[in-house]
Amino acid sequence: MVKGSKFNAWRTVGLAAQAVLIHQMRGVDEIVLLDITATAEGRGPDLDLVTELAEVCFMPLAVGGGIRNVNDARALLLAGADKVVIGTGGPRVVSEVADRVGSQAVVAAIDVRAGQVSVRNAMVNTGCGAMGYAMVCFNHGAGEILLTSVEREGQMGGYDLRLIKEVSDAVDVPVIAHGGAGTYQHMLEAIEVGADAVAAGAMFQFTDQTPLGAARYLAEHGVETRIPDAVEPSIAEGDMDMVRKMAIERCEEGGIPRAVCEALWEKMMGGTMTELELQRELERYK
Repeated sequence: MVKGSKFNAWRTVGLAAQAVLIHQMRGVDEIVLLDITATAEGRGPDLDLVTELAEVCFMPLAVGGGIRNVNDARALLLAGADKVVIGTGGPRVVSEVADRVGSQAVVAAIDVRAGQVSVRNAMVNTGCGAMGYAMVCFNHGAGEILLTSVEREGQMGGYDLRLIKEVSDAVDVPVIAHGGAGTYQHMLEAIEVGADAVAAGAMFQFTDQTPLGAARYLAEHGVETRIPDAVEPSIAEGDMDMVRKMAIERCEEGGIPRAVCEALWEKMMGGTMTELELQRELERYK
C-alpha cells in the first residue's frame, strides 16, 4: 500500500493483506481497494491479489483500478469483490457494467480537482463539472458515488463540504465522501451536508483515531451508526495462519529479513505495536 497527498502517492505504508485483517479487527464497515497503477500501466485488475484478500475479508470489499469493460468487472466479482469502482472508464463503462451485473455493484469514482472532474489518477482534466458528471453517472446506472477532492486528499484538513453538498443534492444514490478526513468532526460535517458515508485513509494510518472512535463519535452526535464489536478477529485459526504467511511473504518481497517480518507480525497481533510504529519500522529497514 502507498500513501501521499493530492494523489501523489510516494510512501509505502504496509501490506494489503495485513491492512485488511487489521481493519476487520477494528470493525470498519467497508474496505475500498484502489489499484492506482493499473490504468497507467495499461493492465486490468490484479485478480490474484483480490482473491487473496477476499479469503480473509468478511466486510464488503469494493475494488477499483484497471476496469475497462464488463469482463474486467465480472472477473473482479468472481474473485471476491462485492462492488467495482469505475473511474477512467467513465459513464460508458458504468452503463455497460450496470446493465450486466446491476447498479448495486457499481460505484462511480469521481475525482475533482479545481472544480472539474479528472481521470487517469487525476492527471487528465475532463472539462466537466462535478455535479453534471455525477448526474450523468447516476443516469447511466451508478449505484453509488465515491467523491474525492484531489486537493484535499491526504491533507487531513477536512472534506470539501461545498462539493459534497453539490453532488449529494444532485443525485439520488449514496455519496461516499473522500479526501481530507483528519478528525471525527470532519466526518460529522461531511454527513451533515449530505454524504451517506465517509472514507478515510491517512487519518487511520497516521493518527491514533480509530473506526470505533469514529462510530461512537458520530452516534453521540445523532448519526445512525453501527458500533463495531471488540477488536477480536472472527476468523478461523487456519485462515489466520494463511494471512500470517501472506503478510510475511509480502514483507520479505520488500527486502526485509524474514526474522524481522515475523517479529513485526507478532508485535502487531500482540497489540504492542501500532500501525504507525509498524510503518516507521518498515521504512527504517528499507
